[in-house]
Amino acid sequence: MFGRAAREEDFEVAAMPHLNDLFRTAYRVIGDRSAAEDLVQEAYLQAWKSFHRFEMGTNCRAWLFKILFHVIHHHRRKWFNLALFKEGDEFLEEVLVYEEPVPQHLRDEEVLAAVGKLPQQYREVVLLADVEELAYKEIAAVLGIPVGTVMSRLSRGRKILRKELSDFAASYGIKSVQA
Repeated sequence: MFGRAAREEDFEVAAMPHLNDLFRTAYRVIGDRSAAEDLVQEAYLQAWKSFHRFEMGTNCRAWLFKILFHVIHHHRRKWFNLALFKEGDEFLEEVLVYEEPVPQHLRDEEVLAAVGKLPQQYREVVLLADVEELAYKEIAAVLGIPVGTVMSRLSRGRKILRKELSDFAASYGIKSVQA
């Protein structure tokens, strides 16, 4: 019994402090609060089940992000397959998104919207690097891609963001600064 209690305590100490970070990232990747909660819960369940394989003293945060992105990709495949079978107006109502008119002042929402417009492969890398502050090597491990690909996607994602935000700023009369 002592072993199980120690395992529970180790999991709580190592994994639980990262719950909010995982939720925030899942929400930004998915865009749906309820789905993000479900995905994070599933990621933590998988982490708990495989915690015996985790090496204490290594980067638990990166390990949890790797599990989270595995869960997200699994669910995306499932959602995509379900979407292929939907037909008619109901499908269009679910796919079409209402876009609000441009607001009078730049807010965090606009920046987050610009991040949300990034293609998935770039958005994941930008979020992990610039929001979660993971190292290139950690991002590569989380997403299962080479470090060079991380660097390339991060560069391209940031370039798209600069363009998107400079267009948005220009609509407010803010001119971009040439370096």
